[in-house]
Amino acid sequence: MFDEALSREPLRILIVDDEMSLRYLLEEVMTDDGYSVTTAANGEEALRLFHEQSFPLVITDIRMPGIDGIELLQRIRQDNEDTQVIIITSHASLDSAVTALRAGAYDYLIKPFEDLDLISAIVKRAFEKIRLVIENRDLLEKLRIKNQELKTANSVLQEMAIRDGLTNLYNHRHFQESLVLEVARSTRYDHEFSIIFLDVDYFKHFNDTHGHPKGDAVLETIGDILQTRLRNTDLACRYGGEEFVLLLTETTRQGAAMLAEGIRSQIEQHFFEGEETQPEGQLTVSIGVASYPTDGGDASTLLKNADQALYRSKEKGRNCVTIA
Repeated sequence: MFDEALSREPLRILIVDDEMSLRYLLEEVMTDDGYSVTTAANGEEALRLFHEQSFPLVITDIRMPGIDGIELLQRIRQDNEDTQVIIITSHASLDSAVTALRAGAYDYLIKPFEDLDLISAIVKRAFEKIRLVIENRDLLEKLRIKNQELKTANSVLQEMAIRDGLTNLYNHRHFQESLVLEVARSTRYDHEFSIIFLDVDYFKHFNDTHGHPKGDAVLETIGDILQTRLRNTDLACRYGGEEFVLLLTETTRQGAAMLAEGIRSQIEQHFFEGEETQPEGQLTVSIGVASYPTDGGDASTLLKNADQALYRSKEKGRNCVTIA
């Protein structure tokens, strides 16, 4: 990675050649061009220097004793694939230069050098490629981050779209969609499931007496109580106003009735600020229970029967559970 190295001058070049005169020549040309030059007399020394401080560009002779230019190229690219390598060869070794290009070399120089400006031009293009590679990588990383942020934002928005803003329970629309799916699933696998309709008794009286903020606090508390009573597979929803509905997967009428009674009792015993002004002296709920397929073979029938059971709870004096 050379992001920091390329953001400031001079740029670093490692020159590797066993011929001292050639090293000095290249060092002089590159230094005159404004680069920071380090030289090595063989491949072993070059690898040691490269491990101490990575270089964006390496210029190496292809024929050297010990580690030759091809092996040096391969080992450098293994350590840092962003490093560009320019191979130095002779007219008699052009086949080796082609091999180096296939192994990942950026370009090659032919010695003896007839045009020193050509060296400068090739080096300049190599650094332009390095910059381009880094810029493209940075751009891809930024796009990846943006895509992740967008994915997260979409996930949040989708969750918000199916949640009630006050209680954070699921909303009416999500319940209706989930109920249809549960009917289909239970029909396919021959399972029972149940729904519980719950309504806060004399809630209008509470709101009129204490105001909507305290009424909202009551609904939030009831929402919390419902969440604590359910399994991960169940669904708690705010159906509308002071009405709540629970979808209980693979739950019989008897099991749902027991849960409903537990919820009714917990809410009755819970202290709500201001509940002493309620007609019965405390805040309570009325509940209706219906089960699939006993109380309805489709979503609308099941809802209708659960709602009627809730209505009968109201008729019986409220604060009770009625099974369809």
